[in-house]
Amino acid sequence: MATGILGRPLKMLNRFILRTLTSSGSRNISGLATAEQPESDGQSSSFTFTSDNGDRTVQNTSSRDDSIYIKGPKKDSSSQLDASSVTMPMSFMTGSIVGKRFYKKVITREADDGIGWTVMLDYRTLKTPAKRPLKCPTRALAKAIAAEWEYQEADGIRPFTMPLMQLACTAFERVPVTRPKIIENLMKKFNQDLVFCRAPGDNDLTAMVLERQVEKVDPLLHWLESEFGFKPAIYSSFFGGKQEDGLVNAIEDFLKKTNDCELAAIDAIAASAHSLVIAIGVFRGRLGIEEAIELIRLEEDSQIDKWGLVEGGHDLDIADLQVQLASAAVFLRLSRSH
Repeated sequence: MATGILGRPLKMLNRFILRTLTSSGSRNISGLATAEQPESDGQSSSFTFTSDNGDRTVQNTSSRDDSIYIKGPKKDSSSQLDASSVTMPMSFMTGSIVGKRFYKKVITREADDGIGWTVMLDYRTLKTPAKRPLKCPTRALAKAIAAEWEYQEADGIRPFTMPLMQLACTAFERVPVTRPKIIENLMKKFNQDLVFCRAPGDNDLTAMVLERQVEKVDPLLHWLESEFGFKPAIYSSFFGGKQEDGLVNAIEDFLKKTNDCELAAIDAIAASAHSLVIAIGVFRGRLGIEEAIELIRLEEDSQIDKWGLVEGGHDLDIADLQVQLASAAVFLRLSRSH
């Protein structure tokens, strides 16, 4: 039921995600996820219990520093147990399996202050790394994140199957405090953007790549000029070129006007695509996921056409790229859907 309102965007993501998530670790994202939960029943083998005085009682934990720490409940004369919280370790944002599933039911509800939507694990609020309730701007995004938690297996939580949760942690925790740095890093790479580089036409292989670039990339560059009012420069140098200051300033101003969810999605797409222009194209609806992937892989696919595909190599790279782009695009769309 959690996925009932998501429709086509989440289906698009699900189509790609299972083919690659178990093949390689997900990219590290600077965030942790926390959720309130009652005292464990002792079934999990990766929980470390901590009392109020800081003493730890270890129950079946490994020697690695990736345990889940549960703050011990406060005790007084009138109450034996209060609610406790569970904080996911850093491995929650990598390809590791984090503990066993410690909850049975996942629901969403409107935030207590009426602003946004929260995800509930056994009626306890899912929290951000800063231990604040995870408040999604739309019900659709909350439902999608709830679906990721709902589909976790009983034998372990697999964070690498939860890209929307990871993007939400990034958007709600990292972007607000590092926004200027994120924009600076994006603009630092803008002059070397993938779509500005052209293959030389001095041999058969590169001439074929150049023909495809003219056919596939030029329409995107024409669109970029019409959107921002400046013609982008193209080059063949490996070290890149320099774009006109007017175009650089226009792109930077555009990034500054985005909200936190939008900037997180653009940053994620640009990192996977090696192209801020492609990320903006997806953001503005000029490019679909398949079109973006075709542009990103244009040169490598040209080589595959000539020399063949390496199974277990090229196919996994393609699947991973599909997951990264599709998850960011779905996150962007759901963060706008009311």
